[in-house]
Amino acid sequence: MQPQAHPTETLLPDVFLIESAWEVCNQVGGIYTVIRSKVPATMPAWGERYCLLGPYFPNQAQGEFEPLDELEVHTGSDPYTSAVRAMRAQGYDVCIGTWLVTGRPRVVLINPFQVYGQLAQLKTNLWQRHGIPAPDHDDLLHQVIAFGHLSKIFMQHVAAHVPAGKRLLAHFHEWMTGVAIPDLRRERVPAHIVFTTHATLLGRYLAMNDPDFYDHLMRVDWQAEARHFNIEPAVQMERAAAHGSHVFTTVSELTVRECIYLLDRMPDAVLPNGLNIERFVALHEFQNLHQQYKSKIHEFVMAHFFQSYSFDLDKTLYLFTSGRYEYHNKGFDLTLEALARLNHRIQASGMDGQVVMFFITKRPYTSINPQVLERRALLDEVRDTCRAIEQQVGERLFYAAAASQDHKLPELGEMVDDYWKLRYRRQLQSWKTNVLPPVITHNLGDDRTDDILNFMRRAQLLNHRHDRVKMVYHPDFVSPSSPLLGMEYGQFVRGCHLGVFPSYYEPWGYTPLECVARGVPAITSDLSGFGDYVLQTIPEPEQKGIFVVRRQEKTFHEAAEELCDMLWNFVQLNRRERIMQRNAVESSAELFDWKNLRVHYDHAYGLALERQ
Repeated sequence: MQPQAHPTETLLPDVFLIESAWEVCNQVGGIYTVIRSKVPATMPAWGERYCLLGPYFPNQAQGEFEPLDELEVHTGSDPYTSAVRAMRAQGYDVCIGTWLVTGRPRVVLINPFQVYGQLAQLKTNLWQRHGIPAPDHDDLLHQVIAFGHLSKIFMQHVAAHVPAGKRLLAHFHEWMTGVAIPDLRRERVPAHIVFTTHATLLGRYLAMNDPDFYDHLMRVDWQAEARHFNIEPAVQMERAAAHGSHVFTTVSELTVRECIYLLDRMPDAVLPNGLNIERFVALHEFQNLHQQYKSKIHEFVMAHFFQSYSFDLDKTLYLFTSGRYEYHNKGFDLTLEALARLNHRIQASGMDGQVVMFFITKRPYTSINPQVLERRALLDEVRDTCRAIEQQVGERLFYAAAASQDHKLPELGEMVDDYWKLRYRRQLQSWKTNVLPPVITHNLGDDRTDDILNFMRRAQLLNHRHDRVKMVYHPDFVSPSSPLLGMEYGQFVRGCHLGVFPSYYEPWGYTPLECVARGVPAITSDLSGFGDYVLQTIPEPEQKGIFVVRRQEKTFHEAAEELCDMLWNFVQLNRRERIMQRNAVESSAELFDWKNLRVHYDHAYGLALERQ
């Protein structure tokens, strides 16, 4: 049953809320998006009673964190400022200030390295008190243990400064911050504790290595598998946090089963992830933005392909997938298989048009492929020459028009100097080549073992002229500083026609949601938390431009055929139908706004406050 929406500010006016996450002012992965995007919906409800807590890493925080004025720290009377003052009096290095994001929430950041001298004792305590082992040579675990100890001290001080009759809620995200929970309970710190696992650590490892992960889940020996993957300490911390919290939550119905079998506790509530949709809304400009950023992608495609052969850009569709490089978990394997089938199907049909498919992920590389850079540079030279000719012809045509007596359009070629004619001809001669366009934009450290490249080689998806699905593997994040695409990731998404994310393991999945927020149709799967949520809450989601591949209880090849059918149906749409679909997608984005989904958090907080 869905919890009923209610204004937290009227239900919990006597409660202070600390939300702790490793990615506060520290962008590492998806939790950063969860926390940051939720702030604008959280602040109106909680205001000054809300505080975020995270580790202090100066290089990460410098662009996002604004320290509080020292006078405010010395005179502030709220529990958070008072706790920081008390910790500083004990000699701790603690920062308090504002996160420079929409909503500007109060933030406390604590340097974990300051207690590294106590690590031996802290690890001994973890083992003796909670049975959690900690090896000697894992620096992330050391940071986590140190931060957990400092978090506990901060919570103790906050609890001591909460006014009489008021209560304290502490919400921890993921095992990296949840390590503080066992000691908070052991020392009876008066806080109501919520713990959220966004993806069980062991579940992610198992899914990457077991193609039948969901079938085998109920038979997993969690401790043996954790030892096998050398992650037992982190898994033990995650289990201790789940069992120590008053309320245990996860982000989708899909991960509920994982929690039962891998953490041995049934979640009390499901907290689906949303976005701050206002941040993406372009009012009625989203169609114009699509055209604007599509033209930037056109520039890349012309440079990348047209040196070898050309095709009609007006009949070309841009598809993409993105995310962490987890070949099986992210559904890259399924996407490639469906694209190979689509390529054959379009060729056999004789249909006009092309598909250019972008794979955007992060891989170790040595450099950008010089051939790709050279193609771009040569096309830029051709463009400069064309602009010079355009200017010369324009000036002479204007003069000729003003002086004309016969109203006829003059021969434009005669208005171009021989120098520019020769330069134009020579540049085109040096520009054209018979070499196939590269399928990858960068030189990988080891491309022989790369699963994406190896599939392309086996399936002969190598950008032949006759291929109707062209491939661009971009093993780096999209950014404005890149000499290839030269735009923000969000702009690139807006310029594409379809996002493809048929994940095998995805506890939630922001990539399709980010498409929807920008008015771009997206494909997800029923094995992603987002796709499962869509199936449960939106009747006929395909009418809203959200397509869900059914992977549960289907073979890989059955799912690949279904995905191929979805892509085939999409490429057959005409321009007007695609515009209508983008309109439908844009109108559905509001369903995933944090203003609507925050109710699930309110429900979990209400449960925690009922428990001692």
